[in-house]
Amino acid sequence: MNSLGSCLQFKLNSYSYFATAGCGQGRLSLKSSSDPKPILEVSGLNKIFPHPRGPVNVLKGIDLKVFPGETIAIVGVSGAGKSTLLHCIGAIDQPSSGKIILDGTDLATLKPLELARVRNHKIGFLFQFHHLLPEFDALENVMVPALIARMDREAAEQKARAVLLELGLAERLHHRVGELSGGEEQRVAVARAMVLEPRLLLCDEPTGNLDAETGKKVEDLLLELNRQKGITLIIVTHNESLASRMNRMLRLQNGQLARQP
Repeated sequence: MNSLGSCLQFKLNSYSYFATAGCGQGRLSLKSSSDPKPILEVSGLNKIFPHPRGPVNVLKGIDLKVFPGETIAIVGVSGAGKSTLLHCIGAIDQPSSGKIILDGTDLATLKPLELARVRNHKIGFLFQFHHLLPEFDALENVMVPALIARMDREAAEQKARAVLLELGLAERLHHRVGELSGGEEQRVAVARAMVLEPRLLLCDEPTGNLDAETGKKVEDLLLELNRQKGITLIIVTHNESLASRMNRMLRLQNGQLARQP
């Protein structure tokens, strides 16, 4: 564990975006999707990017309600704004206008530290590229969010070990990133996103960098987390197989969301 202690502070500034973007400390047991109160409400969401030839309105009045325990796929062509929408929902980026209410809290009303606290306590993020620290082993990578949250080192190790064992990585705890397969790396990334028990897991092309067989295993893992833990999933994907397994499939086109049949 010496490597973790010596490298954590050095890496914190450059890595904290990925290490803490959404790893949260909250209740793992969620309300059922029959609960009429949504976990997420998005209304009138606009995102405009400046451009020399004039502003580009990527998101145009997005409205969305997501209920606890739901699984939702957001599909659309490249450049449609899917990742932008996910980053706004996850409080990594700010919308130009509109409201995002997460678990009853209007994110626009929060100061930066309060916003970071909400994001870290209630949202998990899984990226296409895992962004694991190559000089750390699997256990150390999963411990990082807990240590950043000032959890005691022993408690952080216990939580990280438990989630890695649950995800079938008992034999890979002390393997560094370069010693893991692509599927194992992504499972470690899932463990890191889940170690502090978020209420909502946002996934940006979680199988996009994997072969078909490995991608299917990651699909199964995410759906198992939903079934067993009640975690709410919003997944941006080009993977039609994965999208078809969600409760709802929404298409982002011309800046607006429409439900797919």
